[in-house]
Amino acid sequence: MSTRDNLSQTDGNEENKTKVLDINSEVENLETTTQETAQQQSDSTLATVETLKKSDQETPVEVVNPQITDAEQTSSENEENDANPSTVATTDASKETTAHKEESTNETASTNKDQIQDQMDEAVAEHSEDETTMERHNIEKKDYHALTKEELIKELQNLIKNEKIQAIKEHVDEIKNEFNAKFNEEVEQKKEEFLADGGDIIDFYYSTPIKKEFNSAYFDYKEKRNAYYQNLKKDHQDNLKRRLELIEELKGLLNVDENINTTYNHFKSIQERWRNAGPIPRDKYNTVWNTYHHHTENFYDFLHLNREFRDLDFKHNLEQKLKIIERATELAQETDVNRSFRELQLLHKMWKEDLGPVGKEFREPIWEKFSALTKQIHENRQNYFKDLDKVYEKNLEVKREIITKIIGVSIDHPKNHNGWQQKIKEIEALRDDFFKAGKVPSNVNEQTWSDFKTAVRDFNRNKNTFYKGLKKDQFNNLSKKMELIQIAEDNKDSDDYEVTTPLMKKIQSDWKKIGHVPRKDSDRIWKRFKDACNAYFDKIHAERDEANKEEIVALENKQKHLETIKGITLSGDPDADLKTIKEDIAVWKTLGRVPYKKKNIESEYNKILDKLFQQLNLSRKETELIKYENKLNTLSSQTDDRALRNEQNFIRKKIDEVNGEIRQLENNLLFFKHASDDNPMVMDVNKNIEKHRETLEVWKAKLKKIKQL
Repeated sequence: MSTRDNLSQTDGNEENKTKVLDINSEVENLETTTQETAQQQSDSTLATVETLKKSDQETPVEVVNPQITDAEQTSSENEENDANPSTVATTDASKETTAHKEESTNETASTNKDQIQDQMDEAVAEHSEDETTMERHNIEKKDYHALTKEELIKELQNLIKNEKIQAIKEHVDEIKNEFNAKFNEEVEQKKEEFLADGGDIIDFYYSTPIKKEFNSAYFDYKEKRNAYYQNLKKDHQDNLKRRLELIEELKGLLNVDENINTTYNHFKSIQERWRNAGPIPRDKYNTVWNTYHHHTENFYDFLHLNREFRDLDFKHNLEQKLKIIERATELAQETDVNRSFRELQLLHKMWKEDLGPVGKEFREPIWEKFSALTKQIHENRQNYFKDLDKVYEKNLEVKREIITKIIGVSIDHPKNHNGWQQKIKEIEALRDDFFKAGKVPSNVNEQTWSDFKTAVRDFNRNKNTFYKGLKKDQFNNLSKKMELIQIAEDNKDSDDYEVTTPLMKKIQSDWKKIGHVPRKDSDRIWKRFKDACNAYFDKIHAERDEANKEEIVALENKQKHLETIKGITLSGDPDADLKTIKEDIAVWKTLGRVPYKKKNIESEYNKILDKLFQQLNLSRKETELIKYENKLNTLSSQTDDRALRNEQNFIRKKIDEVNGEIRQLENNLLFFKHASDDNPMVMDVNKNIEKHRETLEVWKAKLKKIKQL
């Protein structure tokens, strides 16, 4: 069912509506220019409504003045009663009876109606003055609360560069508030650290390059905004003057002695110029519009002798207002409630400014229909915000939980630097979660923010107290490290390597155990200590490099000797062959020490000796001791005796291990005390015991040789 059908059921007086909608045949004889004017006006309003239908890209933002009503209800009804006065009288009587019956019920509604009317007047006045309303809504409004200070500055700069300066006020204000909140929190933290270090509050000052960058961008915004509004104020005054002149021109139509068609066309010209006159100051809007509307009504009264002109306008206005109602019906089903509400404001503005009155019998029904749709759209929007409040309540729960976690982290006081660093990371993660949690209800926003800052501030106080005490320890550590630096610098030129090398290694180990020093001294003292130690060890390395030349020569000689011994052939005489092998070992000893990285050449030589000894029928003990003499010769040739001591300790350890294995095997034999000696398992254990005893004798012999050195 169409809106027009609904309207007929609402009014209940089909006869009167038919009289207005079915224009008298004399209207058809009006001059062509009059019809074209009305048609142009009809096309203009229709195009506006169609444009509104297609504008579906606005982002959801809050809009002022949620209640909208029609100013036409308050306008004077000075129309002279026309063709059917009895019908008018009946209607008036009916209204009076209905009002009497519902007087008590509507008493409160009347008060609300006046409030809604005031809100509507203010909304339309603001909308008329501000031509950037739709532009503001087309600008994406991000979650500024979740952005960092750097991201907020970038977003502000982008808005100033890419958008109209008059359309970004709400965005800039939110960015400014979020940036200041984050920066003030940082200032509070730095102030606490400053006071914890013993500073005086009078001397505290904190600023950062990022703050200066933000101030610069915000200053650019204010400069451009002020320049724009200075020009806009002048334009508003010029438009006001132009509208007042149109009102005077409209008043003058009543006293002009000319053809009525000419006067009517003049009136239409004034209406068109009025619509294009531009915005005026908000505080003047309602007064000027009411004055214009009053004189428009007077002009329609003046046309009572030329009813066809008046009825033609009434029909045109009715058709356009029905189209507006149809669009409002669609908006009532719109899921984007903010968008539908913004468009509703435009429809009310069109209803009020672009269209004139309709016949008396239609004013109340169409307005009631439009008001009902307005109320429905408003209720949809309020329900949306109720749901949004639920989201904010959930965000509030999340933020309160985060605050509780911060307090929990603050209660535990670590005993060392690493522990506090871990706590700091936890607090930073919780702070990030807090900023990402989203908005909370406005009535608890300040309290939530205050609780958050208090929890973080308490943690920072505890942290600063720890580090204040830590600084005392750092000064003690500094004193200890300075003593080590003195030792290193005193010994860096020493030639007594056997004494100085262990000392230098010990102070390096002690340096690592001392702990942290004040940051301002850390790099400086480390450089002194490192330079002294490096000077000593560089000197040793230089001398070793010289010695390495001899080792390289020894390596070359031993590699040649290996090739020679690989080709040796034994005579078959054990004594002569053993003598030959021992002489070769003696030659090998004279070739010198090879570089440490090439010491595997000794293993290669021993493998060749093993093959030769296998041809001699020597016992394992004799073979091992002959080869071991070669190893002892290498160990004894080193500059210090640490290698010999390590070898002696190694052999003792091996002797203990073999003795332990022998005891374990002997204990295992107890499990077979009732078994015969020819039992395979008993025989295997005895065999292992004998093998281990032979190995034990070899190790003991090696230990004896070391002791003889």
